[in-house]
Amino acid sequence: MSIVIDSFCLGKRNFLNTSKGIKEDKVSTNLEAKKNAVEEIKNLITSSKSIVLVDYRGLSVANDTAMRKALRENNVTYKVIKNTLFKKACEQLGIAGFDEALNGTTAFAFGMEDETVAPRMIKNAMKDYTNLSIKAGYCDGKVLDESAVKVLASIPGKEQLLAQLVFVLSAPVSGLARALKAVAEKE
Repeated sequence: MSIVIDSFCLGKRNFLNTSKGIKEDKVSTNLEAKKNAVEEIKNLITSSKSIVLVDYRGLSVANDTAMRKALRENNVTYKVIKNTLFKKACEQLGIAGFDEALNGTTAFAFGMEDETVAPRMIKNAMKDYTNLSIKAGYCDGKVLDESAVKVLASIPGKEQLLAQLVFVLSAPVSGLARALKAVAEKE
C-alpha cells in the first residue's frame, strides 16, 4: 500500500511539475514577447526625431486607416502601444515626464525624418477628426505638453525652411543684378 501511495504521490508531483512547467513556458514566452516589444519601442524612440502621443478614442476604423496612410506617406510611424510597455521603454532610456499622458487610449506618432512632420500631421488630422487629441510629445530629449506640440506643429518643415532661406539669400543678389542691369542700360 505504501508503494502505491508513494508512486501516486510521485505521479502527482510529476503532473504538477509538468503543468507548472507549461505555465512557466507561457509566462516566459509572454515575458520574452514583452521584452522584445520594449526593445522595439526603444529603437523607435531613439531613431525618431519627434514623438506625438495621441488620444484616438472615438476614431472610427476607416478614419484611423486613412490617417495611418497619410502618416505613412510622410514617413511617420503610427502605432498603438500599451502604455505600460512605452513607460518601461522610457524608463530604460532615462526619459521621464510621460506619467500623466500615459492614461487611457494612446497612440504614438513617430516622426522619422523631420521634427515637425509628426506634430503637423496630427494637428492637421485633428481638423478632420474631432475625436483626435494631442496628449503630449517628445522632441530633442524633452517631454512636451500639448501646447508645445502645437507650437512645434506650426513651424514650417525642413524643405519649406530651406526654400525660404534660398529666397532670402537670393534677394540681395537679384537686387544687385537689377541695379547693374539698370546702370548698363543707362550707358
